[in-house]
Amino acid sequence: MKRRVPVLVLLLTFLIAIAPAVSAKETWTQVRSKNFILIGNASEKEIREVATKLEQFRDVTSRLLSKANFNSPVPTKVVVFKSGSSYKPYKPLYQGKPANVSGYFQAGRDVNYITLTIEQADDNPYDVIFHEYVHLLVANNLTSTPLWFNEGLAEYYSTFEVTDGDKKAWVGKPKGYHVRLLREEKLLPLQTFFGVDHDSPLYNERNKQSIFYAQSWALIHYLLLGNEGKRAPQLNRFIDLVSGGATIEAAFQQAFQMDFATLEKELKKYVQRDTYPVTIATFSRKLEFDAEMQSSTMTEVEALATLGDLLLHINRLEDAEARLQQAVTLDPKLSGAQSSLGVLRLRQRRYAEARGALQQAVAADPQNYLAHYYYAYVISRMDASEGQSVSAYSSGDLREMRASLKKAIELKPDFPESYHILAFVNLVAGEDADESINMLKKALTLSPGNQSYVFVLAQLYMQKRDFETARRLIMPMTRNTNDPSLRASAEALLKSMADYQERLARYNESRRSAETSGPSNVEPPKAENGRGGTTEQNNLRPYDASTALQEVLRPLQPNEKRVQGMLVRIDCEAKGIVFTVRVGEALIKLHAVNFEDIDISTYTTDVGGEISCGVRKPENPVVITYRPSPGARRGFEGQAVALEFVPKDFVLKQ
Repeated sequence: MKRRVPVLVLLLTFLIAIAPAVSAKETWTQVRSKNFILIGNASEKEIREVATKLEQFRDVTSRLLSKANFNSPVPTKVVVFKSGSSYKPYKPLYQGKPANVSGYFQAGRDVNYITLTIEQADDNPYDVIFHEYVHLLVANNLTSTPLWFNEGLAEYYSTFEVTDGDKKAWVGKPKGYHVRLLREEKLLPLQTFFGVDHDSPLYNERNKQSIFYAQSWALIHYLLLGNEGKRAPQLNRFIDLVSGGATIEAAFQQAFQMDFATLEKELKKYVQRDTYPVTIATFSRKLEFDAEMQSSTMTEVEALATLGDLLLHINRLEDAEARLQQAVTLDPKLSGAQSSLGVLRLRQRRYAEARGALQQAVAADPQNYLAHYYYAYVISRMDASEGQSVSAYSSGDLREMRASLKKAIELKPDFPESYHILAFVNLVAGEDADESINMLKKALTLSPGNQSYVFVLAQLYMQKRDFETARRLIMPMTRNTNDPSLRASAEALLKSMADYQERLARYNESRRSAETSGPSNVEPPKAENGRGGTTEQNNLRPYDASTALQEVLRPLQPNEKRVQGMLVRIDCEAKGIVFTVRVGEALIKLHAVNFEDIDISTYTTDVGGEISCGVRKPENPVVITYRPSPGARRGFEGQAVALEFVPKDFVLKQ
């Protein structure tokens, strides 16, 4: 018996945005430092100063966090604007207007963006940039970290500063508004504090000068620097346990060897002292990186393409389209501009145009690994309706996607997304599970904290029926992840796995019972009329698929009906899925919004892998369960809720 394991797709999201035209009078400069690519309309000297600050921050934090992986799997581009007015068109929108920020960090699966203006502002742009850079670092290294740890660590490092002629670095300087708030407000009980996630009101206050942020900063500050740093190893142990799937309570007890109330008292005492130690690193040589930098003047079309891609990533689609269209008009062979335009068209659901733009991008520069990656990604999404989590690919599309992704891997073997998408494509096709598992393991060495990779990896182990490994991978996501949608998907996957295993066990038990029944030792009874008689011996019975399978079919729920018939076709329409089933001489049609809403099982080796849309050749024996409804669409018997593939000789007993 084989069951098709549903694929719960974690859709990759490419955020997008845009801005006004680049003035031909402006000079745009590109500076390449060791770890960043900077462009800007500020002066070359000012851009180099920004590069130096970022390299200093990365250098010092990498020394303090020696075990962390600072090598980002994607490039980080920094856009430096000379003034607030030139920066305004490239800010994220808040309530329809450009956000009031002097800098921001936009993480992405393909590229990270840092933007800021060198013009003096009331707030420090590096505070935000350092804060968000730490989030990226945590995401690259750890899984399932508590929200307070993530925010507290980011706030702790955000006040980083270099003084004394670039020879002294300060880490952990207190934030005035956190200190003031901690004086005025009561601390949250740790039981409540540790339970805050992305859906909690305490986190979703737009003003980050809240008690949750202040307490997160204070707790990290205490655990790292308070009590002479004695708690720091315990904090590391706590994070290791949580990332490994332990509950917050169990990890806390094991790591700190105390209860919440004890640590709560220690934190209150630390805050009431109102003095905070600081880590100061002094170096014999200046923290300078200017000699490693290379500068060049950008063309107008190159600047347009970069700014259009930035806007694409902050979801300003109309502005992004204007920039990118202008860029490809000026130079149709600019591969980067065509690649970004292809991703934009995908976001707009203009799939044919997306595919065409990326074909041009690959032709313009066959060495552009992102163009190959994007091309395969677009094909992978072309036939998927919104919210649909199970898809199927034609043999031609499979060949193209695999060829493009393998080329992307050849060109850029340290870009993890290519491994991710190729493994996902194989998962949907129900092929090459072992190879795909190895690819995802490679991706996770490059980006250890990426839970999307872990989610697909778990499904591959489910496909191999290695449920123990799959459960071990998924379980931490149901306990400690801060992403509610990922937690819900993980819980659904665990439920699906448990349901299947339970039904499989019942099915196998019924089968074993039927196949191992031996001759009866009971003497035949005598007839009441005194005449002796015998009955046929209860010899070994052949396996009865109908009887055994009847016991493990999905139980009927109230207001449901089910029929047995031949599945003729599956139509994947814009408004949902349509199943056509032949029952006797009649054809019935059942509707579903998407495959996620249907419990799909296979009890025959004739059907495996993923379900494809279209005519079934050959037609498949099925039991289909549906819910009749007065509100069902015209021409449909009702809403399909379960589809079970059965052996040819199975007979449903109503």
